[in-house]
Formats: sequence, structure tokens, C-alpha cells
Amino acid sequence: MKDNAARSRGKKKTVNSKEVIVFDNVVKAYSTGAPALNGISLTINRGEFVFIVGDSGSGKSTLIKLLLKELNPTEGTIIVNGQNLNKLRRRKVPKYRRNIGVVFQDFRLLKDRNVYENVAFAQRIVQTPMREMRKNVPSTLSLVGLADKYKARPMQLSGGEQQRVALARALVNHPPIILADEPTGNLDPKNSWEIMKLFEEINEQGTTVVVVTHNKEIVDAMQKRVIALKKGVIVSDEKEGGYVDEN
Repeated sequence: MKDNAARSRGKKKTVNSKEVIVFDNVVKAYSTGAPALNGISLTINRGEFVFIVGDSGSGKSTLIKLLLKELNPTEGTIIVNGQNLNKLRRRKVPKYRRNIGVVFQDFRLLKDRNVYENVAFAQRIVQTPMREMRKNVPSTLSLVGLADKYKARPMQLSGGEQQRVALARALVNHPPIILADEPTGNLDPKNSWEIMKLFEEINEQGTTVVVVTHNKEIVDAMQKRVIALKKGVIVSDEKEGGYVDEN
């Protein structure tokens, strides 16, 4: 009973604090091999811009899947936006995910729909009234520099433009957290920098931004907080840091 009371007090404190992502001694073990994450503890505060770096097999993908509630931790506690994900019921996961805008490396756009419809799809999921949608979608497309491309299909766009559409879709519901998984992985250097400038502008407006990346040049230049993973553990956590070479 005491343990339960302590957990309840801890949860209440988190809800009222500036912490938006908390990993408390998180372990994720699969049936074979070493744990993908092995005792991870970290806190990301509201309004932070954080890079998560590490080679393949370092645990980055597992961390993302845990944040999206695609996986459950083997041990430890994960709290996002005041919600204890360990206790989040399956039927409430879709609603939870609406508070996280996600941008992937491969864009994941609906190829049979135009730009406007791709962004509006995120609004329809949360049942936004049509009147609001007609304002929100164009304003968000304008924010990412695609106001004049609203009728285009994804295959008519460059890679950089497709990623902007994906970013607009992630932003249109005004989530408090944006999670980007290798968002520049399929882009040339010019488009990569343009996308990262957009993330920075979004962050300056108060959105918490977490970017998983291998792009050393961008990480070194932007001088944000950098969390480096290696074989399932945090090996470095630096404010205004650079890319950590694990070799």
C-alpha cells in the first residue's frame, strides 16, 4: 500500500511539473540477446529540443516504439505528458498518440490523396469540425511553405516537399511533442537543413522536439541537447552538445 501511495504521489508531481517525457530505469528485453534498453533514465522538459543519437543497435528504435506505446517496457516506468504508459489501457492508446506528432524518414503519406487531404486526415481522426479544418490545414501548410501545393499528389512533390507535408500533418493538431525518426534520412543536404530549420522554429514556439538522427553535421551545427545511446545505455547527455562518435 505504501508503494502504491508513493507512486501516486510521484505521478501527481509529474503532471504538475515541466517534465513531458520521463524514463525511470527502463529496461526492454527481447527473447534473444542483450536488452535493447538496459536501465535507461532520462527526463525531457517542456520546450526542449533534443537529439537522440547512436549507431544501429544502440536502442534508438526501441526507445521510439516505447514512446509511441508500440512496445511495453520489461522493467521501469515511462511517463509522457503526465500519463504513466505502464498503466495506459490499449483502448486509450490512439487518444494518447494524438498528443505526439510523428515524422518518419519515409514520409508515410497517403499516395492516393493530395497534400490538403493528407494533412486534413490527421484532423479527421480527432473529429475536428469542418469549419476549423478549413482554417487549420491551409495555415499549417503555409507554415511549412507549401500553401501553393495543396492540390498536388505526393508523387508530384520532391522528397523535401513530401517531408514538409509529413511535418504539416504532424503539426496540424498542435501536439505538445514532435517526435522525428531520421527525418532527413532521405533528403539532400539543402532540404535537410530546411527541414531542421522548421523544427527549430516549431520548438521556438514552445513545442517539445525530439529528433532521432545519424546526421552528424546537423547535430554538431545546431548545438542542442544530445543524448547518445550505445548498446542500450546512455553514454552521454550534453546540453549544447555535438554528435558522439561511438567508435
